[in-house]
Amino acid sequence: MRFYTTDQDSVLQYVNATEQGLTSQEALKRQEEQGKNKLREAEKETLLQRFLGQMSDPMILILLAAAAISGVTSFYSGESMADVFIILTVVIINATLGVYQESKAEKAIEALQAMSAAMSKVLRNGKITELKSEDLVVGDIVMLEAGDAVPADGRVLACASLKVEEAALTGESVPVTKQIEALAEAKEITLGDRKNMVYMGSEIVYGRGKVVITNIGMDTEMGKIADALANAEEGETPLQIKLSQLSRVLSWSVLGICAFIFVFALLKSGDFSGSVILETFMIAVSLAVAAIPEGLVAVVTIVLSIGVTNMSKKNAIIRKLSAVETLGCSQVICSDKTGTLTQNRMTVVDTFGSDIKAIATAMALCNDAEIDGKGELITGEPTEAALVVFAHVQQLPQAELKAANPRIGEAPFDSSRKMMSTVHQTQDGIVQYTKGAPEVVLSHCTYYSQDGVNLPMNDQLRQQVIDANAALASGALRVLCCATRLWSVLPADYEPTTLEEDLTFIGLTGMIDPVRPEVKSAIERCYEAGIQTVMITGDHHDTAVAIAKELGLVSDASQTITGSQLNEMSDEELAKNIETYHVYARVQPEHKTRIVNAWRKNGMITAMTGDGVNDAPSIKNADIGIGMGITGTDVTKNVADMVLADDNFATIVGAVEEGRRIYDNIRKAIQFLLASNLSEVLSIFIATMLGFTILKPAHLLWVNLVTDCFPALALGMEKAEPNLMQRKPRSSKDGVFAGGLGFDIIYQGILTTILILTSYFIGDYMETGLWQIGNSTDGTTMAFLTMNMVEIFHSLNMRSQRGSIFSLGSQNGYLLLAAGAAFIMSTIVIYVPFLANAFGFAEINLQEFLVAMCLAISIIPAVEIVKLIERKLAK
Repeated sequence: MRFYTTDQDSVLQYVNATEQGLTSQEALKRQEEQGKNKLREAEKETLLQRFLGQMSDPMILILLAAAAISGVTSFYSGESMADVFIILTVVIINATLGVYQESKAEKAIEALQAMSAAMSKVLRNGKITELKSEDLVVGDIVMLEAGDAVPADGRVLACASLKVEEAALTGESVPVTKQIEALAEAKEITLGDRKNMVYMGSEIVYGRGKVVITNIGMDTEMGKIADALANAEEGETPLQIKLSQLSRVLSWSVLGICAFIFVFALLKSGDFSGSVILETFMIAVSLAVAAIPEGLVAVVTIVLSIGVTNMSKKNAIIRKLSAVETLGCSQVICSDKTGTLTQNRMTVVDTFGSDIKAIATAMALCNDAEIDGKGELITGEPTEAALVVFAHVQQLPQAELKAANPRIGEAPFDSSRKMMSTVHQTQDGIVQYTKGAPEVVLSHCTYYSQDGVNLPMNDQLRQQVIDANAALASGALRVLCCATRLWSVLPADYEPTTLEEDLTFIGLTGMIDPVRPEVKSAIERCYEAGIQTVMITGDHHDTAVAIAKELGLVSDASQTITGSQLNEMSDEELAKNIETYHVYARVQPEHKTRIVNAWRKNGMITAMTGDGVNDAPSIKNADIGIGMGITGTDVTKNVADMVLADDNFATIVGAVEEGRRIYDNIRKAIQFLLASNLSEVLSIFIATMLGFTILKPAHLLWVNLVTDCFPALALGMEKAEPNLMQRKPRSSKDGVFAGGLGFDIIYQGILTTILILTSYFIGDYMETGLWQIGNSTDGTTMAFLTMNMVEIFHSLNMRSQRGSIFSLGSQNGYLLLAAGAAFIMSTIVIYVPFLANAFGFAEINLQEFLVAMCLAISIIPAVEIVKLIERKLAK
């Protein structure tokens, strides 16, 4: 039943209740049938489940495979198991970092539950009694007053100036004045316009009322949000998808190469004895170890973790590591208006009248709100608080005004009159102030104030006020009118009919929830970066358009759409026309989710920001959800991937830039590691084809886990390249090897292979004095040194994929430190006797050492020449 379009008697009949409430027996019976008025608890993952979830990552599985292979190698060769322990340590560190970052269990549903009222005043057995809100049932009659949280969804039966703050559900910043009358029939009335209903999770800010409960628990509007959260699917991030694809390619490549080498070597030898099969298997294992980038997952995780730390310093708190990279490729930011683009506090921004001090005095005294010394609301509703703050700005503090003008009588606000009046004792006598809807207050004015003198109201001035009201309203301002009346003696009574006649017009105030001052420039930066900003709000169409125009989001109203219009669109139609609309007004939670999903259906990486409960489902459905740290509810924070500690939209732009820098650096690390591994594979492959052993599995593990990891991590610390935020976001369809990365990996891997093989053959010659193909200890040692150092020097090339390293304006100190550390460690492992013996190295002389180093450093000019050619071709 649409309770909001149905009269009270029919609603009561439908829920089988009366205005005198239920009996305790009937309530108990219903509770057994309906259950508790609670939201369904979220299922929590155990620490073990989360740890195993981290271990199931494809790249982690590759590392475990490497550990197994290394274990088999060590077992059959009788060598140390140190390699296995190194790999397992990398795996455990990586998984622990991931669990630590995502250690908070899903608390969204619990946070929703916490928002419902703990206790409620209920009519049971004809008497008002206080019960736990979870014990409410459909048909209960609940009494509400200012300060109460609404415990469940209900139809208003009676109210006196009842105003409800529903921003958490609707996103509308102005409290809703409730009524008892049924609403006119319509296809669908949005939640924010259902003025005779109250909903779980909202709060009474003014007046009092009586409601009949129509829905409890998961059947409430809050329950629908909880259900949407529980059913929302969390897809993989672009980086996770790309790394999964990469791991599949590597896995099949490793298997294919190993199988080929194993079969080829056996057939070539013609010997199928056990020892030959084992030796051939060891060669295949060497290739597998060479092909697997053991440090890649650890490098990616650590680079992301460092990015998390950097972002936290800039007020962007990352809850999930993957969010760092996803930010960098965001193409659309769907932003909630209230509290995100705006300040979430009504503010007087314009006035009409001859005496601004008189306007401020009237508005602050004819007012039931109280604020603290910082202007924060203590009691009352936001609109009235804005008027008190306005008086403070005019050097009229509320406490001083009240002390000088104590209230002695009042006619409270009533939704039918649309006015309120207060009477005050002052030094000059008894003064009355009235405020309310302009058209109503003006109709009761027979005078106007001009320079402190009361003059008779005339048609010309009345029209001026009407025109001023229209002008303020056209700017989406909420307009209030104030008037006054002097009394020579106390009024006979304080009835509205007595007080609200022969009033003197003072002025108008126009207020709005203003935009954050830094947001406009942040949105402009988003446009420069190729990112579309979309505003989504529960506010009225005109208010949304006015804010959007101020922010430069729209040029005219044709680029906006309302929730009711969305209801008439299919998901296919919305996806087709999604790029037409930049502003969505009067929307409900399910609309926000549809909007996010429509953008994603079109292949766009979509971020969603918000602070209210109504934003939570769409935040969870988005590629990256962004919650507000100050004004945001716990619900929003717990489903978000990132939380803005300063609620500043501009912080998102900085986070996007950091995300782009990190992704750039991850690609550099991937290019560096895969080019290095390719050279190892090719070196082993060619050596096997030619019938000699160039390097052993232990040598390759040393290079992959010790030499390569430090420069790869240092590349993750590289500063952003110029014009990073002038690039368009990368497409979600782009693979890891997009932009020529695949070609760069291949040619750089081949160049490195040539240098390594050359070093081996020269070492063999310098040891034997013969140019031959065979096993050589000096050759192996020189090849190992060249492989270590060529990769170190090559990491310097990776500071920019296309730019010359000699044109970069800054230095990467971390990379220079890593290069120095790698050089020292490579030298130690060759020249310290017990290490050299463990690895099977020869103590090469200075001449051999220098030859290996010269070959290694030649990778820099070789890559520089190719980069130069690529830049010329690009032009």
